[in-house]
Amino acid sequence: MLQRVSFPDDAQDDQGVIAGGIAADRLRSIIERVERLEEERKALSDDIKDIFAEARSAGFDVKVIRTIIRLRKQEPAEVEAQETLLQIYRRALGM
Repeated sequence: MLQRVSFPDDAQDDQGVIAGGIAADRLRSIIERVERLEEERKALSDDIKDIFAEARSAGFDVKVIRTIIRLRKQEPAEVEAQETLLQIYRRALGM
């Protein structure tokens, strides 16, 4: 069974219009900032795709480039440990 919830009368404070206990201006600001950042993220993603397409057309292996980018984000000791394990696993499999 649904219960009816009552909200206090609308009031106004430093945050802007309050509607049902929510500062409308603050909420609108947050939503608009997220929307702007999502647009920027999409634009950056498109730029990255273009760069990978350029690399592919220049004859580079994009999969290897992505691996290098991932490795460069890691600590050198972490990369070394992974490479050591990879060698051990390869030897264990006779590769």
